[in-house]
Amino acid sequence: MTDNTPQPLAGVRVLELGNYIAAPTAGRLLADFGAEVIKIERPGTGDELRNWRLYKGTTSMLFRTINRNKKSVVLDLRSQAGREAVKSLVAECDVLLENFRPGTLEKWGLGPEVLNEINPDLVISRISAFGQTGPLSHRPGFAAVAEAYSGFRNLVGDPDRAPVRVGVSIGDSIAGLYAAFGAVMSLYQREALKPTGQGPVPLPERMIDVALHEAMFSMMESLIPDYQAYDVTRERVGGRMQGIAPTNAYICADGASIVVAGNGDSIYQRYMETIGRPDLATDPGLQTNAARWERREELDAAISAWAALRTSAEALEILGEAGVPAGPIYTAADISEDPQYNARNMIQKFDVSTGEEELADVGFPGIVPVIGEQSLPIHHLGPDLGEHNHEILSGLLQLSEEEIAEATAKESVHA
Repeated sequence: MTDNTPQPLAGVRVLELGNYIAAPTAGRLLADFGAEVIKIERPGTGDELRNWRLYKGTTSMLFRTINRNKKSVVLDLRSQAGREAVKSLVAECDVLLENFRPGTLEKWGLGPEVLNEINPDLVISRISAFGQTGPLSHRPGFAAVAEAYSGFRNLVGDPDRAPVRVGVSIGDSIAGLYAAFGAVMSLYQREALKPTGQGPVPLPERMIDVALHEAMFSMMESLIPDYQAYDVTRERVGGRMQGIAPTNAYICADGASIVVAGNGDSIYQRYMETIGRPDLATDPGLQTNAARWERREELDAAISAWAALRTSAEALEILGEAGVPAGPIYTAADISEDPQYNARNMIQKFDVSTGEEELADVGFPGIVPVIGEQSLPIHHLGPDLGEHNHEILSGLLQLSEEEIAEATAKESVHA
């Protein structure tokens, strides 16, 4: 990074005890904006994400992406030496992130009360399937289960088929966003209280409890009030959005699909004029979203007929000139070459090791949100397993070589 790169979280140190995507996403967000994030991984295998979508070598591009800008330290949390090293790190950190099954940290003697005794300013951000309390709190579950439990999965797909999953781990990612936001919020509260002399923020207010299913549930807009007020149950509607029309994807003459969102009342008028259907533009029975939704099949048929006679590029150019929101459905190849992404530094190139070979100029997604005019530069990709053992364990904690070997050994004596 250059010296003038904005780093709003510089000086904040984070201890990440997370695997997979949820807590590591929170850690990535904090690291992206300057926090020092120390990621603890188990001996031998490390975070399971190293092997997810592993096409070559020993470390996946998914791991390199989610764990960028972090430091990797190997510790065996099942050993006494490993847990003691974690306690020493807690004393030096501002935030702890974890996404173990509730009760796991407590079983290891690393529960919130213990951590609070070590560091009464520590922010503890916890992610689990169903939260730390309630009748389902000890139930395990990945984001797929949480997405279903939240009502989200029920709305994804076509009405005549079983619900489907979106193509990314959206439940984990949204939970990670909330965990990072909660941590920053608690840090702000801590700093705001310092000048008042009121002392440390109480432990319950420094514990951020993110449930995967609640994170997804919070995205469900008016699902519950619509049901409880009007007995309206939302259903799967494919590429549409229930109650809003016309908005959908349409196949063009070249076989490519485009998305058009012409559901605003004034936009709708221009939209229908543009596709040569002024009769639909002025039809008294199509002047509100509710009315258009009732006749959505008719509208989609008219738009589909228009799109089928034009290539996707031609259709988008015509709609763009008319001020109708529309866009292509991009693939990875399209994004890689897109001038808008590149203008904002959203594709950043690195030479990256798979663990077996070095690949040159591989693009990785940039940092969001933008501060200034472009994405901040990524400092480094997700680290090799244990890459920062010496820096952290010897440098920060001043452990001896013998103590480091005991804490990081693959074959530890479990307590």
